[in-house]
Amino acid sequence: MRLRCSSLDSIMTNGRSKTGLSATAQAVIKDMVDSELYNTRLFISNKYLSKGIECEDDSIELFNNVFFKSLVKNDKRLTNDYITGECDLLDGDTVIDIKTSWNLKTFAEQRRKSTCYEWQLRGYMWLYDKDKACTAHCLVDTPKDLCKYENDVHEFSHIAQPDRVIIGNVIERDQALEQQIIDKYELCLTYRNELIEQFKKNGRKLP
Repeated sequence: MRLRCSSLDSIMTNGRSKTGLSATAQAVIKDMVDSELYNTRLFISNKYLSKGIECEDDSIELFNNVFFKSLVKNDKRLTNDYITGECDLLDGDTVIDIKTSWNLKTFAEQRRKSTCYEWQLRGYMWLYDKDKACTAHCLVDTPKDLCKYENDVHEFSHIAQPDRVIIGNVIERDQALEQQIIDKYELCLTYRNELIEQFKKNGRKLP
């Protein structure tokens, strides 16, 4: 079992159950186990994720324009004994994770209260052996097929490019926190094994 970096912020939430895992973390492991046992990948799909996928290149281009970079999308997934992940951009000793905002409301909110992606970034720093990491929230036009039923504005090219990128979650690598990921992984592995045992025992006997 390997934990995806994108799931670490859910996994690392504090839990009070006897498993040592939060309800959010348990839900992540349950999905992983279902996918494993039924040999079927579970897909999460919504308009926000769809825009992130469809507009990733546009967001990277915007980031490069604003910061005078020529970075290209990383396509190398790395895995260690505990986690797996594929970061977006690598710039020297820094991991940069691109987040494409759905609309102006979700983008502007990042200036007032940035969404936390600390553990996802810590996973990437660990895998890619980098010292620093940050997120870059980008505001680019939404494809018309994704927003055709909304009255909200989804064209943002009239806004100056520097005002359409927000850098957040700026952190440095901390090996003590990586050990916390390992400790949590062990709890997840124990819970996973318990769920598999339940699968083998339950629902297979006639009354």
